[in-house]
Amino acid sequence: MRTIRITGKGQLKLRPDTTRITMTLEGLDKDYEATLKRSSDDTEALKELLTGFGFQKSDVKTLQFSVNTEYESYREGDEYRQRFAGYRFRHVMKVEFPSDNARLGRILYALAGAAVRPEFRLSYTVGDPEAAKKALLAKAVADAREKAAVLTEAAGVALGQLRSIDYSWGTLSFECAPMDNMVMARKSASLADGAFDLDIEPDDIEVSDTVTVIWEIE
Repeated sequence: MRTIRITGKGQLKLRPDTTRITMTLEGLDKDYEATLKRSSDDTEALKELLTGFGFQKSDVKTLQFSVNTEYESYREGDEYRQRFAGYRFRHVMKVEFPSDNARLGRILYALAGAAVRPEFRLSYTVGDPEAAKKALLAKAVADAREKAAVLTEAAGVALGQLRSIDYSWGTLSFECAPMDNMVMARKSASLADGAFDLDIEPDDIEVSDTVTVIWEIE
């Protein structure tokens, strides 16, 4: 049985419609239980603040949580030694909402004046990544079929039954991040309207993926 094996490529340009705020809380304490309590208290305070902007507490999703021992270097005579500094927690969370610069400005303004001081990362994504994945795969398969049709016609053979489709099911990233991590400055008294004036227009998200298709040839 003769076959032809073709790799098709799908490409999409997507307009981001969802804003993602990734927030990282960190803290250090000598006592393990005190570290956990501070983590819990800071997380609860952050969630309480966000509920004032239309979020449910369940909308604040944990991406990573860890508690690790930390050591610090010190000098003793001519030698450098290490001693126990405490337990450090790190809690990474995210919230997402339909892109709205006015709402984003109010959220960041409130966070800038909050008792907890998370590090922020702003990024943009699409609200329906599954639909985007399906469209991308459809384009890749169509591209493979088009290539196969051209090659078989040039070779003077006919495209037969489809034998297999091989797809890696890798992770696709539908995200663009125009701003690096930042720690919000304390809010200015001059911002009487209670919001930062933000004018952010993220670029399109470009994604691509491939599939390998095998057909019989006649």
